[in-house]
Order: sequence, then C-alpha cells, then structure tokens
Amino acid sequence: MIEADNIAAFRGDRLIFRDISFTLAPGGALLLRGENGAGKSSLLRTIAGLTPLAGGRLLWQGRDALEDQPTHAARLCFVGHLDGVKSGLTAAENLEFAAQCSGRSISEALASVNLAGFAALPARLLSAGQKRRLALARLTLSTAPLWLLDEPTNGLDAASTARLAGRFAAHRADGGMIIATTHTPLDLPGAETLTL
Repeated sequence: MIEADNIAAFRGDRLIFRDISFTLAPGGALLLRGENGAGKSSLLRTIAGLTPLAGGRLLWQGRDALEDQPTHAARLCFVGHLDGVKSGLTAAENLEFAAQCSGRSISEALASVNLAGFAALPARLLSAGQKRRLALARLTLSTAPLWLLDEPTNGLDAASTARLAGRFAAHRADGGMIIATTHTPLDLPGAETLTL
C-alpha cells in the first residue's frame, strides 16, 4: 500500500501542489486529472522520488517510502510523458536493460504491444504511436507493484488502447497498483480520481 500524507512539492521556486493526500491499496488505481500545468506530472515524479518532497510524507506499507531510494525505485515502473526511447537503438535494444532487471522476455514484451516484427528495426524509424507502444512494453517486463504512467494512451490507436486496458486489468488482478495522469478516458474500472 502506498499513502501520501499532505505532500507538497516545488518546481524551481514555485509551489506546484500542497496538501495532497491519498491511499492506494493493492489492486487499486488512481487517476490524476487537471488542467495543463496543474502539477500532475510533477506529482508522479514526486511519488517516484525524482522530485523532492517539500512537505508531508510518502509512505509504503506504513514506512517512509523515500528513506531508501534504490528500494523505492525497484517497486515502481515509471513511464513518463516522453517515451524514453533511444532512436539509435533497435526496438529490442531499447528493452534490454528492463529485461535484464526482470528476467522476462523481450520478444514477449514486443508481442504484447504488437511490435514483434519490429525487434531489429532502429527506433528512429518507428512512428510516434509505435514509439509509445515500445515505451509501454516496459510494463510487460516490469515486476514492480506500482506503475506510474503519464498520459499512457497518448498517440495510441484504439486497438493499442484496448491491449493496454487488458494489461492494466491483469496487473491489478495480481495486486498491482496504477497511478496515471490523463486528459482522456482511461479504462481503469473503480479507479479513484484526484483533481489538481
């Protein structure tokens, strides 16, 4: 279980959010909504430990989540607004590190996002939607219980969005948790919503 207790954060010298509280149990999902610039992505970065807390507490199973950064990093998979795809590497090479960490199959991950036939293709030749799918293939490779997703369906077609919804359901059924930002409907039944 992850819990935010009145957390706050700055971006530069600007307070971007404060007094944010939520609790997310295994199998749960939280949708972050709000206008552009409201702090949704910054909240994800704060939960990930990439932006320091300016106030409040972030807890994992009742203990300080950020006390041990490597342990906290191991319990989450963060797919940011930018895809994090290296254009000079092939699709498969882009997933090698995640696969080594999890011991899971790159070919299975590529198949899960309908990119099996693109393993040897340099990522620079992929369309924007294919690059997004490649970034999301990291979810298949992840063993982390908490997924932090920034606008995960950006650039996806209907079939890719449906496949992603299936992946969400399977992760939650296994006790995984999802926190996602979105401006569009996201298939996460029973998700709570936090508006910034």
